[in-house]
Amino acid sequence: MSLDKILAISGKPGLFEIVTQTRTGAVVQSLIDKKRITVGAHSNISILSEIAIYTIAEEVPLRDVLKKVKVKEKGQPTSVSHKDSKDALEEYFFNVLPDYDEDRVYPSDIKKVIQWYNLLQKNGLLGALETEEEASDEEE
Repeated sequence: MSLDKILAISGKPGLFEIVTQTRTGAVVQSLIDKKRITVGAHSNISILSEIAIYTIAEEVPLRDVLKKVKVKEKGQPTSVSHKDSKDALEEYFFNVLPDYDEDRVYPSDIKKVIQWYNLLQKNGLLGALETEEEASDEEE
């Protein structure tokens, strides 16, 4: 599965996997509790493959940031929790992405990245990070 099928929905915790699309939206399944819900087209939905993190020079795709976390943690859950202090989260994120833009990347964003990484890791979806890169390499 690719990150194109994983969503974040504003106002709902965690990540969701697209099960099927409907005329008015989509049926999605939570990666936290596996419950299915219907989301309408009016919902504020973000597809993980389209999210990027600001750095001083450019925007880095979320996939690349998650891959850096995966390398740092050797594919295991993160050494910090998304519930840790602001300073601990910023220090951890600085080790992962040293040139991130501290003015535009808020502690709440760092919490989401850590929480999302741990959800993907728990559900065995970190392989999607490698698969997408190999697919894009083959296209070039």
